[in-house]
Amino acid sequence: MLPLKSPVQIRFVALITSLLVLMGHGWCDGPDDNRSESVRPIPPLGMNLDQSTRDALQWRCKAIRAQWQVLLDRSAPLSPERESEVVRRARDNGGDSLVSLASEVLVFPRAVELALEFDQFYSDKDLMHASELLDVAAARLAVIERGGTWREVVGITRRDQPATIIGGYESKIDGSIQPYGLVIPAGMSAGDVRPRRLDLWFHGRGETMSEVAFLGQQRSSTGQYTPDDTFVLHPYGRYCNAFKFAGEVDVLEVLEYIRGRLPVDDQQIAVRGFSMGGAACWQFAVHYADRWFAANPGAGFSETPEFLAFFQGEDVRSTAPWYQQKLWQLYDCPVWARNLVHCPTIAYSGQLDRQKQAADRMAEAMSSVGIDLVHLIGPETEHKIHEGTKAEIESRMHQLARRSGDQVPHAIQFTTVTLRYHRMHWVDVQGLEQHWKPATVRANVDGEFILATTENVNRIRFLFDAGQWPGNRSGTVFVEIDGQVLEGPLVRSDQSWSWELERLNDRWKVPETESPLRKRPGLQGPIDDAFLDSFLFVLPSGTSNDPLIQSWVESESLHAMTHWRKHFRGEIRQKLDHEVNEADIQTSHLILFGDATSNQLIQRVSSGLPVAWDAEAIRLGGHSVPSTGHVPVLIYPNPLNPTRYVVLNSGFTFREYDYLNNARQTPKLPDWALLDVSSGATSQHPGQVVVAGFFDEHWQP
Repeated sequence: MLPLKSPVQIRFVALITSLLVLMGHGWCDGPDDNRSESVRPIPPLGMNLDQSTRDALQWRCKAIRAQWQVLLDRSAPLSPERESEVVRRARDNGGDSLVSLASEVLVFPRAVELALEFDQFYSDKDLMHASELLDVAAARLAVIERGGTWREVVGITRRDQPATIIGGYESKIDGSIQPYGLVIPAGMSAGDVRPRRLDLWFHGRGETMSEVAFLGQQRSSTGQYTPDDTFVLHPYGRYCNAFKFAGEVDVLEVLEYIRGRLPVDDQQIAVRGFSMGGAACWQFAVHYADRWFAANPGAGFSETPEFLAFFQGEDVRSTAPWYQQKLWQLYDCPVWARNLVHCPTIAYSGQLDRQKQAADRMAEAMSSVGIDLVHLIGPETEHKIHEGTKAEIESRMHQLARRSGDQVPHAIQFTTVTLRYHRMHWVDVQGLEQHWKPATVRANVDGEFILATTENVNRIRFLFDAGQWPGNRSGTVFVEIDGQVLEGPLVRSDQSWSWELERLNDRWKVPETESPLRKRPGLQGPIDDAFLDSFLFVLPSGTSNDPLIQSWVESESLHAMTHWRKHFRGEIRQKLDHEVNEADIQTSHLILFGDATSNQLIQRVSSGLPVAWDAEAIRLGGHSVPSTGHVPVLIYPNPLNPTRYVVLNSGFTFREYDYLNNARQTPKLPDWALLDVSSGATSQHPGQVVVAGFFDEHWQP
């Protein structure tokens, strides 16, 4: 048993801790959170646990990991005579491999270990949850040892009411195990394979919502909505980032994980959320409008500058540099409003809620492109969901679900400002004339023709999944694009039909050769884009000739790794420069810290980068700064593997000040910058930005 303090003692400590937090920090929003010189810590520190409690939790975590390792060792490939009973049972039952079940066990000790690492026990309930989660892990180990399948391990059994399961999946970004909650509809049994609707639910902001608190809450609560015969998937989203950046990838990955485990109807997936989750819902709706039968955002924010001015009293339009204002468009939803023609949207706001501003702003943006927003208002209601309006929302969502189907739309309207989001149904934008400027495609299939008009697009692919091409079946495609008519072969693969065109000198044609270096989907910047897929921190094994740079590299690389773990709840994958191998180069973006004298890998790739860096000066894009006390920061296709990035001297680019409000969490640096690091870093900046900018569409300054 886990030794705990008495309930009275724990409640007293928790009460005092909560009062100190409120007295010291004020509320979570407001003028106190606009002072960059005195930033309150996020996550806040929890209770001061006694050593015996810490030791007991750590011992149980280690015991579970050790027991898991024993199972793995026993299931290692052996001769048929020595094959373990676990493997035989799993194989005979059509069960899952041990490796594929790892995340469903190890998510629990990892949650407890992170809460201990960052002092995130805030109440006796958190301690109770930690003990219960380790009990769940132990019980699952027993089921796995008997050769249980995934459904048996997570506990899917037929019940008369909706029931919750909790678990974890392994992220491609950093190999971390991220938690999720899932509501299983009433009446579903372990062997049930009938496809069902799935709703994604994005939770609100919770600065004390550690993995332990999240999993504990999900274990005992089915949440705001439990529609009939519907899975409800609750992503964790990597703590307090409004499901952006790695939190966004987390959502897409956990959805794919559940789709691979349970019979999800792909034509009936919806996105929903409230408060911070409402903000997440807006951005998933506009960026991935073709994936959902409906969106249901409630409260939250839908863009950065107006929300911060209205809600936070912060005039960022007058203080943010030009490149940050361009980068707001990554998650500012109004510029993407046209895409909602493909995603029916039911917005909700309380009549008295200040966050009604988000839906009001989106209603204006949608109206400007001819879309009327359904905006339901909870009468005399502040920041919560009104029960009467909730019933109307559910009725409308049910009607939209019934009307959803697998018909491929003949007409497409699509807006993007970056190739990070490049596809809408069968329109796939592969190149822009200029990033961070709205690009639009209007296209429709008319008989045997595709008719299309474009703005700010110089490469496009028409891509139809197998069986979806609505035109002729002869293998020929006719396209009228921007008034120009082309005819050519529609290329067929096992899974799709496609035809790609590029525009050169205002004329569209089939590409004859592939440009070796151009911005393309998944390789378009800015710096933060490198942290949305597998990456590796590469630290210098040598020492810089400049003591200022050496000191800054040591502190800033530590900051980047610490905050990746603290804010994005990730695992730190790091190597010294001479330890990086060919597999690393092929599979991961490389985050290089140091200079050519300290980091061997920087020296190795330097001739292929658009920056000149010697003992006297650093030169990039016509700009020059002294080498002493200055460093270049940039993202660029890796000269050793142009399908992956290298990043120089940067982690993700927003910092402690931006943690205080989710609308602030936007990219703070573009594709490149030259920094004066002689004065060190602050809560907002890694150093003084001397000059910064974007590379063009061919990665030139």
